[in-house]
Amino acid sequence: MKITNLSKLATVVLAVALFSCGGGGNSSSEEVVMATKPADVQTPAPEPEPVEESTEAVASAESNALPGKAKMESSDCMSCHLMERKVIGPSFLDIAAEYENTDENVTKLAGKVINGGAGVWGEAAMAPHPSLSEEDAKDMVRYILSL
Repeated sequence: MKITNLSKLATVVLAVALFSCGGGGNSSSEEVVMATKPADVQTPAPEPEPVEESTEAVASAESNALPGKAKMESSDCMSCHLMERKVIGPSFLDIAAEYENTDENVTKLAGKVINGGAGVWGEAAMAPHPSLSEEDAKDMVRYILSL
């Protein structure tokens, strides 16, 4: 009797999991649409918008910060930090408010990213990230401090 109830429960849980994940979905219909698109039809490239002189400095500052943002998004940073709200660690905006954007602070915080640390923002320890290069960690910190 208990095994029957357990197997029914397992079946229901599996069905719910498959249903919530899409269960494989209709990916074949997308492939058909893509396969039937004529190869000789080309979509024109969008024309670049003119950049005003006043926005060039902002655009160059943003492009310098983007590599750090992309590196953070491809790492595990977002599992403990959010932009505007404390999760396990402080928010990125809180970090930017606490530390001035100087080479000294970038080097110091990059070391904390690589080696880990504890006690600065509470009792939760930041896990070390020894696989990150110093330059990648510095790019990430520069992005955070640019916020």
